[in-house]
Amino acid sequence: MRDIPVDLGGYTLMIVEEPTQKTREEDGVTEFVTDSQGVALFTVALFAKQRQAGASGKRGKGEEISVTLTTDPGEEFREGQYVELVGATLSPYSFKNKKNETVSGISFRAAGLKPTA
Repeated sequence: MRDIPVDLGGYTLMIVEEPTQKTREEDGVTEFVTDSQGVALFTVALFAKQRQAGASGKRGKGEEISVTLTTDPGEEFREGQYVELVGATLSPYSFKNKKNETVSGISFRAAGLKPTA
């Protein structure tokens, strides 16, 4: 399954690394990443933490997540700012790297960012 809609409304999301155009390095060469239509992708690092305490009475420690943005978020977003994700999805992945190790996880994607009050 890919592009599973995800509701992160129960979490505060704070920018810990400002949005930048997504890049990848291959054989020592850095290149910009685009989608299948040739449109530039962007990435932002967010710290996600539960808004409400869970059953244990604690909010938990939180987690840093990297999100790929399918549109240019513009210049208005800064480190420390609280945001919401527009059209957030997640996709599980698993592949073998060059060392023949299995790498697995989930990737987050969103159409954009929206400032929160």
